[in-house]
Amino acid sequence: MLTEKLFTIAQGGAEAILWLLLCLSVISVALIVERWLTLRQVRANSGKIKGRLRDALQSHNLAEIEEIGKERESLEGRALSYGLRHVKESGAAGLEEIFNSYALMERPQLERSLNFLATVGSNAPFIGLLGTVLGIMKAFRDLSANAGAGNEAVMLGIAEALVATAVGLVVAIPAVIAYNSFQRQVKMSLQSLETVRDLCLAYAKQKGKA
Repeated sequence: MLTEKLFTIAQGGAEAILWLLLCLSVISVALIVERWLTLRQVRANSGKIKGRLRDALQSHNLAEIEEIGKERESLEGRALSYGLRHVKESGAAGLEEIFNSYALMERPQLERSLNFLATVGSNAPFIGLLGTVLGIMKAFRDLSANAGAGNEAVMLGIAEALVATAVGLVVAIPAVIAYNSFQRQVKMSLQSLETVRDLCLAYAKQKGKA
């Protein structure tokens, strides 16, 4: 019968769920560390250039704007380079589209692996709950096979089954926290491109007056 097959799966299913959660935890931690290091470098590169961007925007210094455009390590420096080239070739027309296209091009690299963290964060508790259900099924199955077992055996089986839910939450919580934090960092990095766009517009106006 189908029910018998499900009980057979439950015999080893809870432990298999725990191993699955352990693997997901290891992968999540590795991705969290990788994204943290990558986005920290992005922030460091951006931090070096943001002060110069603000000063150049206030002073409308064309030479400084062109010099910043040579800084290709930062997100803003590359965007400024593309924007200045467009201004020199075509003027300010279409500049908004250039920066929108650049943001769309950079976003996948900044958000790499974040979808996996979001998936783990939203689904790990349910995987753990599945392990708990299988564990409880196993506990009651063992109790029925050993009618002489007391309440202690039942409580022990249920307690062991609840471990899967706890592990699922332990795996999910860091993934959710990291995902939200990294998403905010990506949003801030892309918002800084608006300052670069304003610089390019100021550059185009100054060039037009020259």
